[in-house]
Amino acid sequence: MRPSDPHTHGCDEFRTLSRRSFMRQSLPFAALGLPSWFPHVELATAENGARDVLVTIFLRGGADGLSMVAPFGDASYYDGRPTIAIPRPDSRAQGRGLALDDFFMLPAALQALVPAYRAGNLLALQAVGQMATKTRSHFEAERYLEVGKPEDLSVDSGWVARHLQTSAPLLPGAPLRGIALAGGGIRYTLVGAPNTLAIPSPDNFRVNYLPDATIIDQMYATAWSPVRDSARAALATAELFKRLAFSTYKPDNGAVYPTTDLGRGLRSIAALLKAEVGLEAALLDAWGWDTHANQEPVEGAMAQSMKDLGDSVGAFWTDIMQGPLRKQVTVIVMSEFGRNARENGTRGTDHGRGGAGFVLGAGIRGGRVLTQWPGLAREQLEDGQDVRVTIDYRDIFAELVKRRLGNPNLSTIFPDYTPREYGITLV
Repeated sequence: MRPSDPHTHGCDEFRTLSRRSFMRQSLPFAALGLPSWFPHVELATAENGARDVLVTIFLRGGADGLSMVAPFGDASYYDGRPTIAIPRPDSRAQGRGLALDDFFMLPAALQALVPAYRAGNLLALQAVGQMATKTRSHFEAERYLEVGKPEDLSVDSGWVARHLQTSAPLLPGAPLRGIALAGGGIRYTLVGAPNTLAIPSPDNFRVNYLPDATIIDQMYATAWSPVRDSARAALATAELFKRLAFSTYKPDNGAVYPTTDLGRGLRSIAALLKAEVGLEAALLDAWGWDTHANQEPVEGAMAQSMKDLGDSVGAFWTDIMQGPLRKQVTVIVMSEFGRNARENGTRGTDHGRGGAGFVLGAGIRGGRVLTQWPGLAREQLEDGQDVRVTIDYRDIFAELVKRRLGNPNLSTIFPDYTPREYGITLV
């Protein structure tokens, strides 16, 4: 079974979220221009010198935060998960955890992230999520998180797209500012982003259904058109990719990427970054996180997904963040919601609320777990079953946008929200 397989253990709703049906809900190209509700904004430049490329990894399916950043210091963790809890770091059990501090641990499956954590480049997040919505629907939770405004269907552009719309290009004239490594359409995170494409696999990207640039200019000679600009961007990107030779790319520092969708995707992003083509935002999907069953910490589906995530991100850190680009890239790992604090009858967990995530980068104050831990005793849980959300994801996103991406237009990027800063960045 591939770690990225979304079908094996997911609920009925998530199984309908197949690659084909999911893509049909997306747009083939990102529309250009600002939404009508945008206030007047000035294109941002990086006042503090920071202008990182943002790489977003979305764990689709509702990843179990209590397995990824496990609270071994909370006795109720083991009371509620007699068969699927990560073994304590001081135990002799197979697959025992790796202590981050005296309360939280990483599972053995994520051990490839430990070097980045010890180097101070990896920040673990716990009890994070969406405070403004309690939905347990994958579709709704994903949309709300990606557009940056829960419970508001009038917002149809993504928060990263609005960052790109309100900031000057990192490289003037770059044909590709944003990329979603997915087939069929742009994810909500990037809907509305200028010069952004959805590309299943950069190493074999071709544009066979568009005329050449001369014909495109003739077709749209009298008026500006988002179709023309998107078509030209696609052609320019295809020509660019021909020159990059993804298949022969050699990672630095002995990094070895897994031969999974996520591993290959991060390897391609690394190649694009080193080619300095002007890429500013990348989105990758990681599937297989809807673990209603078979969540054993050593051999189960969750362990396989976590190993893929850890090995892929660990290789990216080794390849990119120990070289010349180390201060120019920030990675965020997120999921639409967490899972129930107690295991179910099939050694899995059902949809929940608060979850976990990671932020990775040389500009991040890492080597710690950021949380306002709510506790796992039944009276401390939301509705007696879920980890409470104590940190809103938008706070994390907004601080990265302002401090690492150099964009102060937070009221436009996160409408009707006043974010709180937690000091997750070094500048």
